[in-house]
Amino acid sequence: METRLYLDADSLPVKHREIIIRRCMRENIVAFFVADRDLPDVRSAIREHTILLRKPYRTVLPPEEIRKIKSTMSMTVVEGGTNAADDRIVEIALPPALCITHDIPLAERLIAKGIMVIDDRGNVLNENNIRERMSIRETQKEFREMGIFSDRQKHFDERTVQQFANAFDRALSLLRTR
Repeated sequence: METRLYLDADSLPVKHREIIIRRCMRENIVAFFVADRDLPDVRSAIREHTILLRKPYRTVLPPEEIRKIKSTMSMTVVEGGTNAADDRIVEIALPPALCITHDIPLAERLIAKGIMVIDDRGNVLNENNIRERMSIRETQKEFREMGIFSDRQKHFDERTVQQFANAFDRALSLLRTR
């Protein structure tokens, strides 16, 4: 069975997208990048991957057959709006698959569909911890609305990026054993 990734792409840091793109190109992983704006790095990677996939066939296949060879990655730009990208991901996601997002409500919806989820810091989100994460999110939201709490996440340093890369590797390995 093919490995499928669903990516809440507009919220992913560029370094994370680079890690994901390299892996997808190397292993021909089916990846759905969904965002509310065009992401030039993703578009460029899709073009580059398509060229690489077609190259060995340039001398042996007719042009119409070569044009059928396309990257396993795709980019969907949704109309702007609250949760438009999230709704699209939930609509197209089919298990077994992995989704990468830091959006806790999206993660909750995908976990309910049987999709494996990791966040942009390498944390695994699952049935055992998603309710707690939703509760923390709602409490922080209430505090922010009252002006009591300012939610500031730690900056993405090299260690955080490495933690994400390691979690991504582990999640792909686990997904392939399902």
